Amino acid sequence: MCAKVTTAIFPIAGLGTRFLPATKSIPKEILTLVDKPLIQYAVEEAREAGIRDFIFVTSRGKSSLEDFFDVNPMLEAALRKAGKTDLLNTLKSTNMDSGHIAYVRQHQALGLGHAVWCARRLVGAQPVAVILPDDLIVGRTACLKQMVEAYADTGGTMVAAMEVAPEQTSSYGILDIAEEHGALVRPRGIVEKPAKGTAPSNLAVIGRYILSPRIMVHLNRKTVGAGGEIQLTDAIAAELAADAGSVHGFRFAGERFDCGTKAGFLQATVHLALQRADLRDEFAAYLHMATTRKPGPVVLRPVTAAAG
Repeated sequence: MCAKVTTAIFPIAGLGTRFLPATKSIPKEILTLVDKPLIQYAVEEAREAGIRDFIFVTSRGKSSLEDFFDVNPMLEAALRKAGKTDLLNTLKSTNMDSGHIAYVRQHQALGLGHAVWCARRLVGAQPVAVILPDDLIVGRTACLKQMVEAYADTGGTMVAAMEVAPEQTSSYGILDIAEEHGALVRPRGIVEKPAKGTAPSNLAVIGRYILSPRIMVHLNRKTVGAGGEIQLTDAIAAELAADAGSVHGFRFAGERFDCGTKAGFLQATVHLALQRADLRDEFAAYLHMATTRKPGPVVLRPVTAAAG
């Protein structure tokens, strides 16, 4: 029987330079999609999957993340006094229980594999999930929960996977597919950012992982890979070479937004806003007007929801 996955690592040490100047003083992970920080979506996905312990691999300038997940007694008291129960409950959903959250510094930007390796002592000899908050995955069931359920039957190491356009394969870790069984894929190999025209498939690894303890053994070798960095993909490939049946790809059900890019961040914002009953009608009306109108000023009247 596989050990339960109850711990997740969130590698968030990046500088977020694509979003300058906003990220000059604010971590990218605190930037909001509608009214919720990007990192909160990742945490909520982890909670839905049964994660109880949260490890954030950070860097200098990320202290506001710690404040975000801390209790704010003065604000809670003010909301309570004002009778704003809904807002109080929303605020409390961002709090983390003492002893279930930890922060580890990655002092040098040496790659995703190195960031995961930085958390090794907190993980121990247990399987661990890794969530990259830049990859927002929206679906009926959280992506990580889908993976945890599949992992109960497979064990080992599992990576989230989706098809990308052939011209985009050089930006991802790509699976070399040996067999497919429904949502599960058994790879014979995995290549990090293959040169254009050399990718073994267009099935890309996306930012959700469940790692066996053996992955830390491979990462401990600190092998430098693509881009002069320690790649998590290379450690997974080493595990695959050592035990061909120990690694699985998982085709998740859901829509993925690359919030590490401005276009992806905006697309995610639009998608999430259109899912909100309190925003959908007015926002959809604006989008329609903005994309069909002739040049000139826009006067937008609020949409009143129909009674009942």
